[in-house]
Amino acid sequence: MHRLPSVVNSGMLQDLQNLGLDVSNASDVIAEHAIDRWYASNAPDVVVFAHSTEDVAKTLKYAHENNIPVTTRGAGVGYVGGAVPMRGGIALSVFQMNEIVEVSVEDGVVVTQPGVITGDLQDAVRELGWYYPPDPASLRECSIGGNIATNAGGPRCLKYGVTKHYVLGLTVVLADGTILKTGGRLHKNKQGFDLTSLFIGSEGMLGVITEATLRLIPHPAHRSMLTATFSEFPTAALAVQTILNSGHHPSALEITDTFTLNAARDYLGQDAFPPGDAHLIIELDGRQAAVEAELPEVAALLEDLGALSIETHVDDTACEAVWKLRRDFSYSLRATGLTKLNEDIVVPRGKLVALVEFAQQLSADTGIPISCFGHAGDGNIHTNLMVADYNEPEIKEKADAALDKLFRWILDNNGAITGEHGVGLAKKKWFRGAVGEASYATHQALKAALDTKNLLNPDKFIEM
Repeated sequence: MHRLPSVVNSGMLQDLQNLGLDVSNASDVIAEHAIDRWYASNAPDVVVFAHSTEDVAKTLKYAHENNIPVTTRGAGVGYVGGAVPMRGGIALSVFQMNEIVEVSVEDGVVVTQPGVITGDLQDAVRELGWYYPPDPASLRECSIGGNIATNAGGPRCLKYGVTKHYVLGLTVVLADGTILKTGGRLHKNKQGFDLTSLFIGSEGMLGVITEATLRLIPHPAHRSMLTATFSEFPTAALAVQTILNSGHHPSALEITDTFTLNAARDYLGQDAFPPGDAHLIIELDGRQAAVEAELPEVAALLEDLGALSIETHVDDTACEAVWKLRRDFSYSLRATGLTKLNEDIVVPRGKLVALVEFAQQLSADTGIPISCFGHAGDGNIHTNLMVADYNEPEIKEKADAALDKLFRWILDNNGAITGEHGVGLAKKKWFRGAVGEASYATHQALKAALDTKNLLNPDKFIEM
């Protein structure tokens, strides 16, 4: 386990216990909190398990007074090294702050602590006929706090937007232990600066989120789905544009390439998908009569475009079966035995074909297979380099050079280096060039203003 230098009071464990905090430095606890799902690792000196906003405030006040770095952690399922404590110190876990405080149908809000699993929150409000739409593929594992910290998305972003569109108010503990409340439970609120949005996507570098008030909407009465296969990716991408240009607004519109389909067939069975080298998922929701009228219209578009197969899935059970296949893509790729460098880049929707053509050429040039699948409706395509023996220095150097070419192509084509996962450590190298000098300087100024000692999640994508 790698260890970078930290500035730690030797009596820190006892000091934190004397504050009434739940603290551990057991070796298994330290090891668990040294990593997320990226490959970087660095051990904290202690782990604090917060159970309340007051616990977080005590921890940060103590750390601020003693110049101790603090890295906040939720469910620990991030893909960019964002929760790796690069300077040791305190790993602050908010995962045990897992209470849904209130669901108010009257106000159309849910108030939640950050450790609540996203899927559990969706289930709780669904029982009351309400809907929290953001749906990361890891929704049964990831936590609300992590979703807010990275501004997570998911397939239904096409129609419903990402996490930031549902955050009405936050309780945030600042670096010195000050408790800040932003926004509230109002669906319209223009009082002062939008401080709530400042912390969404901030990846734990500006403050620690301890409570969130989230907007709910009525749950769609009905949903159905079409799936289709095509002989090649460009035809499937044309179908995406045709569906949207024809006035349809699916709740989700997902595309999958040949490599991913083949991996899924190997993992799930050859009959998991009909024949074809590209695949589309089109989910429609709304009033039942409206969905039933729209389904054949979209099916006709797919048929006119030469779909090899078209399947209709007309109820929740059938739709969930399709989504399970979609969520299994990551497991299918993992089952190849290759290391998946999981990149969530975004391109303008009109660049989908160009992206896949570039990825295919990059694969041919480097010999590294590349898997492309994801949210075609908003241009957020997971472009995964599948690398054998990534830990070998020469192979790692080659794969990292290929990643560099991918990100530079993305930026040259008006794209973004991340749409959902965040920047963290994995994409730090490209962040400054992605946002430009003025934006980078503004990020630094905000960080310096709110975290004067640079103690919150240091050494990530903002250098101080």
